[in-house]
This record gives sequence, C-alpha cells and structure tokens, in this order.
Amino acid sequence: MSEALAPDGLPPLRDVIARHGLSAKKALGQNFLLDLNLTGRIARASGPLEGATVVEVGPGPGGLTRALLAGGAHVVAIERDARCLDALAEIAAHHPGRLRVVEGDALEIDAGSLVDGPARICANLPYNIGTELLVRWLTPGVWPPWWESLTLMFQREVAERVVAAPGTKAYGRLSVLAQWRAEARLLFSVHPSAFTPPPKVTSAVLRIVPREMPAEALGDARPVDLERVVAAAFSQRRKMLRQSLKALVPDPAPLLEAAGIDGTRRAETLSIPEFLTLARRFAERLD
Repeated sequence: MSEALAPDGLPPLRDVIARHGLSAKKALGQNFLLDLNLTGRIARASGPLEGATVVEVGPGPGGLTRALLAGGAHVVAIERDARCLDALAEIAAHHPGRLRVVEGDALEIDAGSLVDGPARICANLPYNIGTELLVRWLTPGVWPPWWESLTLMFQREVAERVVAAPGTKAYGRLSVLAQWRAEARLLFSVHPSAFTPPPKVTSAVLRIVPREMPAEALGDARPVDLERVVAAAFSQRRKMLRQSLKALVPDPAPLLEAAGIDGTRRAETLSIPEFLTLARRFAERLD
C-alpha cells in the first residue's frame, strides 16, 4: 500500500484496486476513474453537495462515490459487481450513515424507490447500459420525475447526440427524448487516459435538468408514443419520412397529413414540437 493517504483520508484508489484484486470488466462496461481531482469536478458539477441525496449507478471501487461523500452528500450506490462491495464497504465505514450500497442490476431496480425526498443522479455510467438508463429516466409516465438533475458521464459521441439541435448530423432519438422535457448541457470532455483501462474514445459529462413547464407547453404526447414515433423516424434517417415511418404504420401518408408534415422531409429536419404532433396523431390512430 502507498504510504500516503488520499485527501479524504482513504487509501489511494490504485491501492484499493490492487488490494481487492479488481480489474475493469468489459462485459460490465466498466472503466474505473482514478483521478480524484476529476471525480471531484464531476461531483461538484451535480450541484451543492452538503446534505444532498445522490444516487450513483456503477460506483466500481468508489472514486466518484468518495468525491460525493467528501462534499457532504448522502449517497445511494447501485453496484452489480460483487467484487467491488468490500471496497465500497470500507468507504461506508469511513463515512458512517452516509453511504448505502445496493447490490443489483440498475436496469432491474427502481432507483426512485431507494430515496425518500428530493434526490439527484450522478454517475460514470457503465457504457453498455448508459443509454438505456438515460431513456428510462427521461420517459416516466409522470412528469416532473423523482430526480432533480442528472450529471452523467457518457462516450462523447453519445453526449453530443443528447444535446444536438435539429438539422445537425448528431440530432436523433436521444436529442428529442432529452430536450422534450429537460434542458441538457455538455459540460466538459474527459480524455481516455483518465480511466483504467483507458477506453478507445473520449468521454464527456452531461448535466440534464427537468423543465418546469405546464403540460400544454411540453406537449401532451405520451412518452411511449413519442418513443415509437422517434425510433421509427430515425431507423432509416437517410430516407424520407414517408418511407421510414413504414416501420410504425403500413401507410404513413394519412398520419403525416394529419400532423401537417411533408412526407418528403427527413427525420433530422423535424423540430421537437413536430415530433410531438406526430406522436399525438399516432396515438389517436391507435385509440
């Protein structure tokens, strides 16, 4: 073990990983963050930490967890990898009563049920489930959601899709679902060298905050309908809507006409209000 302790009074993360025999598993989408300055920056980006309740998904050996706790937060950490539990238990012992570790798959756990009162999510998400988790958090049946903000690490390419504007190459399903109900901002990039093992791509940190708008301003489309419409529209993004929407309905012409949208347009040209109109007209056809 290294002679010096980290600033939070715990052993350096490299020592923790070595002592517990941890190695990032590709099958779990793991890339461990070891730079405590960087984890501190991510934690602070989530907002004031003193007394806050934060849900973290995929803490691994606990680099970001330690930063959140050092800032004064109470943390609920969801970890699937049983190998990491002993390392997290040491952190919990160092911060009595402020870290709860829940063993399990985040895709199978209702994170909102783990907290009582206002909470936020801050995580270096496992790459293999990050997008699916984000979509779930953005599309609950009831809005506003249980979370106050999302501060998340993604591959930069994914992060750029979340914040992309209509008419741009990156604009797509994630852009529409994120910007319909929330404000998304790309905060900063993270070089591969910050991780162990280093991924082949640059990462980026996003912050997403729910919009506080009346239902009529948001559009009264149901999330499930919007998801289906957007998925179909972008399934063949280089084709016209009258072709790509055949994945949704056999003959898209009546649907497009009801929504007042030219079938020769492509999905990337549609604004979010236009997608909402399509989703409402689609729901009417189903009903």
